[in-house]
Amino acid sequence: MKLGRLNHVGVATPSIDASIAFYRDVMGAEVIREPFDLPAQGVKVCFVDTPNSQIELIEPLGENSPIHGFLAKNPAGGQHHLCYEVPDIHEAKAWFEAKGVKVLGEPRIGAHGTPIFFVHPKDMGGVLTEIMETPKGEGH
Repeated sequence: MKLGRLNHVGVATPSIDASIAFYRDVMGAEVIREPFDLPAQGVKVCFVDTPNSQIELIEPLGENSPIHGFLAKNPAGGQHHLCYEVPDIHEAKAWFEAKGVKVLGEPRIGAHGTPIFFVHPKDMGGVLTEIMETPKGEGH
């Protein structure tokens, strides 16, 4: 397996609307995608484009959302995860597992419409890490 490009930094937020205003008005973001619900993962997401990556804003969709627990510990929000691309999600999962790294669940479809899985932060230097199959199409 070969580490691919940094696709995005996931940032948990109690309010996507407030975070959009911050990235637009304070950080000067020019391209902010339309927020959308991802009920299978219990979150609402919005992507903010940067010149070489994206910021994924993540708001919980209720108290059962995994982001709800994160925000209970970090009420203002903050960095939730890093996401790296790989060419083949199943090859990457097998590679991590062979290294003894704890993969959190089976691959599933993520916010970019491609397969993803997460790797436990205890095995990744304290950082929750998302691994995603490189999206096909424009910009990739």
